[in-house]
Amino acid sequence: MRAALSASTSSAARAPEVVPSPNIWHWPEVYEVENHAQDSGGAIWSALREAYDFAGRDVVDVGCGDGFHLPVFAATARSVTGVEPHPPLVERARRRVAALDNVTVLVGPAQRLPVAEASADLVHARTAYFFGPGCEPGLREADRVLRPGGVLAVVDLDASSAPYGNWMRADMPHYDPVAVEAFFARHGFDCRRVDTLWRFPDRASLEAVLRIEFSPKVAERAIAETQGLTIPVRYRLHTRTKPEGIVLG
Repeated sequence: MRAALSASTSSAARAPEVVPSPNIWHWPEVYEVENHAQDSGGAIWSALREAYDFAGRDVVDVGCGDGFHLPVFAATARSVTGVEPHPPLVERARRRVAALDNVTVLVGPAQRLPVAEASADLVHARTAYFFGPGCEPGLREADRVLRPGGVLAVVDLDASSAPYGNWMRADMPHYDPVAVEAFFARHGFDCRRVDTLWRFPDRASLEAVLRIEFSPKVAERAIAETQGLTIPVRYRLHTRTKPEGIVLG
């Protein structure tokens, strides 16, 4: 979710390769509402577990934000490491998981993960960094920290699917979902589409979330086109398994 917003960019120092997130960096409380609304039926989690069962495994969550997904991983994983480049979000994430002994949250960008080589079974990124062409450094870094047989799982919005994809493309006319999917296919990823339903407790919450996701004009369009308290949103789950070794014929 990378719509252009009117909020000013944080002046905090950051690594040069880090692109500020236009939503959670500026409105973490509203993004918390969004996180609760997203994937209300758990379809993404079901698809992820079908693609790779992370129970008893070591997980790295890249761009973990304020740690919303970390407790879900921690419920069954052996260990969970959240990596986030924005220090204020790291602090929020650490507070969220303070009682979980198998979770660590570290500061770092996707291109330079502060994680040892071959130490993870699953590297997960959900609407964070891995957007297609240009993310090759992050792909290489994920391969570095994965063990042979481990999986890189990239969850991103499907901008080819209405209605959410229409609003995304209106805000980002340069974004080509076909080219992005072709990029992942060239790099050896499988793709499955996951239909979800965002469900909000009230209209005020729904409208607040749309206003942090899109520019004012597109946000008002999205609000006008949305009836009730739900929004159907389709995602893409891209997965790639790190080879376990060379098979000799």
